[in-house]
Amino acid sequence: MGEILSVGSEAPRSAQTLDGFLAGVERRAFRMARIATGSRDEALDIVQDAMLALAKRYGDREPAEWGPLFHRILQSRIRDWYRRQQVRRRVFGWLGGSDDEQGDPLDAVADERTAGPAGEHAQTRFSEALERALRALPMRQQQAFLLRAWEGLDVAETARAMGITEGSVKTHYSRAVHALRDKLEGHAP
Repeated sequence: MGEILSVGSEAPRSAQTLDGFLAGVERRAFRMARIATGSRDEALDIVQDAMLALAKRYGDREPAEWGPLFHRILQSRIRDWYRRQQVRRRVFGWLGGSDDEQGDPLDAVADERTAGPAGEHAQTRFSEALERALRALPMRQQQAFLLRAWEGLDVAETARAMGITEGSVKTHYSRAVHALRDKLEGHAP
């Protein structure tokens, strides 16, 4: 009976220890993620994701190991966020934005005095044309483009996700890019 009580009391103590660790690093982790992303909401998502990953994968480890593991996970999530942002910039750059928008984030904010209704209307028309063009692509091309360009997966990851060879991913992606360029050539974002 004493054995059962000690085993049963071990799990709650471990959970309390993990909760205490996470409560202790939460603010610092949020601050790091907020500085890295510049967005409160993105930072909250990143920190929450890192905390869940630590609890799921490494909650049974020794408490002394949690610090390095948590920060490795957090930095990995931040790097993933940067990669997704880079892909989005590349896609929007390819669609008419600028690739060199790595300066002050405030410089990327549209000047409302110059955009005006005509600019917003053109952007809306372009977005609608892009959506139509994406929907018109064959499914494999659409999948390859969205996984590579929007999700930021590399060729091997895309091939695994689609269940096809890496060569097929390259072919589908190339065809999708060419088709989108042809269909969107007359549109200016």
